[in-house]
Amino acid sequence: MAVATLWAQPSAAGPEDRLALGVPSAIREWVARLTNDIRANGLKGRVRTQCLLGTRVDVEQIADGWAKVTCPSQETSGWVPLDQLAHPADGGGGGTEYLVSATATAVRDEPGGDVSMPGVTLGTRLRVVGEAYRGWVPVALPGPRQPGWVPQRDLTPEPAADLSAPSTAMVAAGLDAVKLAQQLLEIPYLHGGISAYGIDAPGLVWIVYRQLGIDVPRFGEALIEAGEAVAFEDLHPGDLVFLDHGGDPKTPAIMAERSQSDLPEVIFSSPVYGKVVAEPLKDAELARIAACRRLPVRA
Repeated sequence: MAVATLWAQPSAAGPEDRLALGVPSAIREWVARLTNDIRANGLKGRVRTQCLLGTRVDVEQIADGWAKVTCPSQETSGWVPLDQLAHPADGGGGGTEYLVSATATAVRDEPGGDVSMPGVTLGTRLRVVGEAYRGWVPVALPGPRQPGWVPQRDLTPEPAADLSAPSTAMVAAGLDAVKLAQQLLEIPYLHGGISAYGIDAPGLVWIVYRQLGIDVPRFGEALIEAGEAVAFEDLHPGDLVFLDHGGDPKTPAIMAERSQSDLPEVIFSSPVYGKVVAEPLKDAELARIAACRRLPVRA
């Protein structure tokens, strides 16, 4: 599965969600058919989060074609259709991990061949297990299908820590975070989403910093405690500002830059606008900022 949705319980998924329940899941088509109100409000209490291809989960319970799983990397649990799970491949420790850097790509059965897994999105970790062939690289997949092939240009090496100049690394990471967030502008808002087909506010922060090799909490309650507190006047690009927006007083946004008025432009996934947007903070919003945080260069 390129993207699997974790539901609060099996009954939380309705007939209108069948596209998200198949193998492969048609996340793009599912999101496109949802109204803005459903994506922002109708999934609350129904969808917990999503998991990307290769995410390890622990199965706690199986019932009526569904599995209750725990996702350690996001510190949450939920239900997924049993068919959307696969056992890890035997001897799956070799190779080198890369991150998908394209907004979305597809895994094919051979170089330039048929698509075997569509919709693999930004931030997915893939393990390259062989030599490149005419611009394609073989990657390990869960389950029996081995290997898959993806365009080499759609991958980037897993970032390495830069401990020689931490202040320089921090500035570079912040600027890179802004570039990655800008890559996701106009992506639809989706409660519980973490993919390039739909993403919520903490999900945007989670996937952007994952791409930089920095693991941060998936949900806002823990995210607002991550890293270190910074004063508003000391904010740098890539820092987080927690806004009062759309009924959530602690909506996380990524600072982009300061405008001529010295107010920062921020990038965030907005349930009000229904998509990822970039806009300057307004004077009236400054008094309602809940927190400003700077994430570590390396988790």
